[in-house]
Amino acid sequence: MTNRLTAMASSMVVLGAMGLTSVSAQEPPTMKMTRDVPDGITTPDNIETQLGDLNFFDGVPDAETTEKVYNLLHFTHAYQAYLDGVKIASMDAMRRGILEFGPANSTVLQFAGLMDSVTLFLTPNTTSVYQTAWLDLGDEPMVIETPPNVLGFLNDGWFKYVTDFGNLGPDEGKGGKFLILPPGYDGDVPEDGYFVVPSNTNGNWVIWRGFLEDGSTETAVTATQEKFRMYRLSEADNPPEMTFVDVSGKEFNTIHVMDERMYEEINTVIQSEPLMGENPELLGHLAAIGIVKGQPFEPDARMQGILKKAAAAGAVTVKTLISKPIDERAYWYPGESYWQNAFPGGAYTWEIDGVTLQDFRTAFHFYATGITPAMAIKAVGKGSQYAFTYRDSDGNALDGSKSYIMTVPANPPAEDFWSFTLYDNQTRSMLQTDKQFPALGSNDAGVQPNEDGSVDIYFGPEAPEGKESNWLQTVPGKGWNTILRLYGPLEPWFDQTWRPGEIELIEQ
Repeated sequence: MTNRLTAMASSMVVLGAMGLTSVSAQEPPTMKMTRDVPDGITTPDNIETQLGDLNFFDGVPDAETTEKVYNLLHFTHAYQAYLDGVKIASMDAMRRGILEFGPANSTVLQFAGLMDSVTLFLTPNTTSVYQTAWLDLGDEPMVIETPPNVLGFLNDGWFKYVTDFGNLGPDEGKGGKFLILPPGYDGDVPEDGYFVVPSNTNGNWVIWRGFLEDGSTETAVTATQEKFRMYRLSEADNPPEMTFVDVSGKEFNTIHVMDERMYEEINTVIQSEPLMGENPELLGHLAAIGIVKGQPFEPDARMQGILKKAAAAGAVTVKTLISKPIDERAYWYPGESYWQNAFPGGAYTWEIDGVTLQDFRTAFHFYATGITPAMAIKAVGKGSQYAFTYRDSDGNALDGSKSYIMTVPANPPAEDFWSFTLYDNQTRSMLQTDKQFPALGSNDAGVQPNEDGSVDIYFGPEAPEGKESNWLQTVPGKGWNTILRLYGPLEPWFDQTWRPGEIELIEQ
């Protein structure tokens, strides 16, 4: 299609050189059936737009105008495909990162020493025992045996929710057998002994978090090694062995690229997955720029230039959407605070009153990873709640060369504990400082409360004298953002009778 457009445009340029496109519409005579056309139906033949002057002969564009219009149209398709396709590229990057350590279905990655800032992973925490695997479905269902006392879920290849398991799943934290059905599967399914879950894609990300016990990861790591299995249903009587790999402290990249190569990442998923689970409109944007299932993605020079510009525009857009949203629903306390909420209205699908909040969805998938209702719903005393910010109390970007203070008021509504983690604005991974874990929370020994029970947290390149235990290091020359996590959130968080303080600049 692109080659035909290029050839057509070239032909029209040749015709123009011959003088055949210089014809302009003359005033037509009045005919017997001529009637006045209502205002607004027709457009002028000469239009000034952001593309420059556009010229038509009674509604038909000349060669130069044709090229300008199609360049704009394909840029629009590419730009929208970038924004809506961030999630697809992110899942492809997750898949590639996991498979670097071993094959699908038989390899489990464990952060036995917790995840630290060496790992490139979107906004993880430093207090959960992350464990993950890649499930690749074939022609028959796959069984996943899950360990007890975890928070786990599956997302499909389109980065859409499949199921929870663990404490917020149907196994109620006891562990269980989940039977994952391949896309469109219509074969026999066992009636008993399994939680049966269909998936729309062959590839599925499996992620679960265990918990520290007395500061140790051992119980969580061992429970997974003893209980977690993935195998074909036909192998149920003799499941194959699993390989468990400790990836703590190892270089491990799960983040997609931000330039025009992101379209290649998206194309990888389009070619490997059935299209049944993805939005046809997004698939239409992708098809318009040459990403079509079953066909090679070979953009010509013209399209390559468009994709490069669209990716650059998309990259700055997603960074703006996440750091400075203009929709007041992005904020926990609109007009009063810069603490942001990733799931306005508690909608993990970002659908409210029949409307998809696309900007919120795009921003989330740029910033974070993992989709489950458990992240968005109100569950008093269970799971976790999040507030994040890129800005100080004056609305300015957080600067690693400056010092700040933030107060956690007394009686924080967290049945378990609360924590702050610092993130790099570019990688959205943990900020790489002199500290292995750029985080601080109520479980950390030595954190000093104030007399009224509140806690002051300091952020900056150097610790204030005497406040070292309440300090998080930042890096001069780099921006940063932070997430406040409340584990076991209580009612005062949900009814907003308790709220965190703002991050305030300390004047030097």
